[in-house]
Amino acid sequence: MPVLARAADLHCRRAGRDVFQGVAFRVDAGRALVLRGPNGSGKSSLLRLLAGLLEPAGGSFEVATAPDGAPDFHYIGHGDPAKPALTVEENLAFAAALTGGNAVEAGLRAFALQRLADTPARYLSSGQRRRLTLARLIAVDKRLWLLDEPGVGLDAANRSRLETVIVTHLEQGGAVIAATHGDIAIEGAAVLEFGR
Repeated sequence: MPVLARAADLHCRRAGRDVFQGVAFRVDAGRALVLRGPNGSGKSSLLRLLAGLLEPAGGSFEVATAPDGAPDFHYIGHGDPAKPALTVEENLAFAAALTGGNAVEAGLRAFALQRLADTPARYLSSGQRRRLTLARLIAVDKRLWLLDEPGVGLDAANRSRLETVIVTHLEQGGAVIAATHGDIAIEGAAVLEFGR
């Protein structure tokens, strides 16, 4: 199985304070790693570091790359990346075009967004916007998913959809690293505890 993410003795420092040190893990294709711990313990910082949004203070890490050397991961944080003037479908098509993906219809179906496809994003509820953000996972087609509390704002039915999407992604040889407070279940995932 190819390794889609790994870290050795990783150290993160922000605003002059050590957030975490000595973090090590390996995530193979078809596997998931769940990050657990209290708020402020470093889960989000680790995901941002892996996504290239922060520089490590020490140690090393690797994340999936495509054969052409381009990044082969998709990061979903707390923000809402939807363009308010674009429709749901246009937002997904835009994200897919930026990354070489083309599974817009599959993204709409995965999160039950078909009836909202022609709705401008500015009219969506917070839960609908979160579903649109998560539908990008399908539309952009990357092997490694970096998910920061992906279940926030979802009702039980849509948390179940998210869990199904994750299972399918793992079965197809993808990998997931997700920070969660237990609102979604990823069966068989390894767990990395923060704040201990």
